[in-house]
Amino acid sequence: MVAERENSISKATVSRMPAYLRFLKGEQGKGEKFISSATVAKGMGLTAISVRKDLALVSSQQGKPRIGYELETLIRDIEKFLGYDRWTDAVVVGAGGLGRAILAYEGFENYGIHVVAAFDSAPEKVGALAGKPVYPMERLEEIVARHGVRVGILTVPRDAAQEACNELIKAGIIAVLSFAPVHLEVPEGISVKYEDLAVSLAALCGEITC
Repeated sequence: MVAERENSISKATVSRMPAYLRFLKGEQGKGEKFISSATVAKGMGLTAISVRKDLALVSSQQGKPRIGYELETLIRDIEKFLGYDRWTDAVVVGAGGLGRAILAYEGFENYGIHVVAAFDSAPEKVGALAGKPVYPMERLEEIVARHGVRVGILTVPRDAAQEACNELIKAGIIAVLSFAPVHLEVPEGISVKYEDLAVSLAALCGEITC
């Protein structure tokens, strides 16, 4: 859905949609039924004008004066726009500390992501974690094909990242989220997003005065 509308919606707007969804679900959790663009803007540190423009691009409803948007409908519209209404299966490569945390994290389900299993080259890590199976790397291609998985999450050390990425691509993965602090070489058509926790923490520390 996002890809189909990239020509009409800016990347900046698309990148804000998950944050909108997170905020709106938080308000819904508080028992709110309606929400105004001004409330969203204040809660997220944005301008009301930019919020109205963003939501108008994806919402099936018009905000009502003094009432705003119906939360349930707005959340459903954003989920549909982002493709969260369709389940996406993912696998994790690397069953160490971070890999275990990802397997145990239940928040993915809220965004239509189902982590099917994890894989590791260490025999002692094969088994089950957080109710999810951990397979040896030799079974990666088989499991990916069986479930039609297209997303891989890399939580391996730097020196193992490229080889693990190669294995994911060979198995049929077309999108990789990598937590390894190293640039990955991938063929054209393969999407890679990097998440470096150290860099994120350093950036956050840079925003505060010690």
